[in-house]
Amino acid sequence: MATHGMYRRRDTRREQLVAEITNNLRRYAVDAQQVGHAFANLHGLNPTDLQALIAVMDAELLGDPITPGRLGEQLNLSSGSVTALIDRLERAGHIRRDRDTVDRRKVLLHYADQGAALAMEFFQPLGARTDTVMARFGEDELEVVHRFMAEMSESLRGHRDAVRAARPESPRRPTG
Repeated sequence: MATHGMYRRRDTRREQLVAEITNNLRRYAVDAQQVGHAFANLHGLNPTDLQALIAVMDAELLGDPITPGRLGEQLNLSSGSVTALIDRLERAGHIRRDRDTVDRRKVLLHYADQGAALAMEFFQPLGARTDTVMARFGEDELEVVHRFMAEMSESLRGHRDAVRAARPESPRRPTG
């Protein structure tokens, strides 16, 4: 009987840890997605809207606000779909468009105050739980976890990009 790699015996402690960490990452991803969907459903957002809000927030946290073009590339959307998405999120008060102060032709997307307040209200309890967990780890441990998560995220994005590139259809699909 052939066995799938997930179900093979784990003889060493390292193999057991790798299996447990892999399972924890998968469960964490599913649970995080469910929390995100709960927020989206509560505020009338679809999954693409939520992905866009996360992209806008991430870019702002890095101090490099995202442009509509970069948002489209990140979400794999056509320019028309990105425009409809931004219009929808702007009307709902989640984001705002601002002209770049250096290059007035460039549009930058920012979290709007109303959208930020909704997200803060919803996610603040999760932030408190996260802080509680993080407090149980020393700085050296957090450095290792940070490096691990950064490399795992890069690995996942690399796989995502390879899957996108291997699709026979156009790399940008018109969805809104």
